[in-house]
Amino acid sequence: MTTQRRSPGTARRSRATRRAILDAALELAGEVGYAGLSIEGIAARAGAGKQTIYRWWPSKGAVLFDALLSLSEGQDGEPAELPDTGDLEADLKTVLRATVDELNDPRLDGPMRALTVEVLLDPALAADFAERLDGPMRELKLRRLRRAREAGQLAPGADLEVALDLIWGPLQRRWLHREGPLTAEFADAVVETALNGLRPRPS
Repeated sequence: MTTQRRSPGTARRSRATRRAILDAALELAGEVGYAGLSIEGIAARAGAGKQTIYRWWPSKGAVLFDALLSLSEGQDGEPAELPDTGDLEADLKTVLRATVDELNDPRLDGPMRALTVEVLLDPALAADFAERLDGPMRELKLRRLRRAREAGQLAPGADLEVALDLIWGPLQRRWLHREGPLTAEFADAVVETALNGLRPRPS
């Protein structure tokens, strides 16, 4: 019995097709909105067959999720680690300012809002989102906060799960509800306010 293996050329074509599909999903979501996004439209823009897309993804929401996920991954396919210069406040400001830039990016705003809604409506997509993005990203943030607590930069008894929500929650809420301008200054104020309550108290 022989085992069929894909040639390097076939693998490269598959990667190129996959990338074209993900790029097309992002572009179209920004142009026509999620309601106007369709597998047919993605296939036409990417120059791929509908069957190819359905072989890799069960829905347009799943395609869009992978497209957005690919933007947050490092070269090894994993989310990039948070910076750790030893200065927690500076590192968190760097991360939250980058988050502000991402949330304000007009190319990503529509697709990210669409994905947020679709996650609420599609239990399978919600589970995939939790496993592949939300969970790993939350663990990266907790890992950075644990190191800060071990270094004495946070109170020994600080609840890091709550701390995480205190730091990242205000940006997400302001963006999601369009409650006001999302700026670097706001991000800095969130970090400073959160850390004022989380740092060790003088004995």
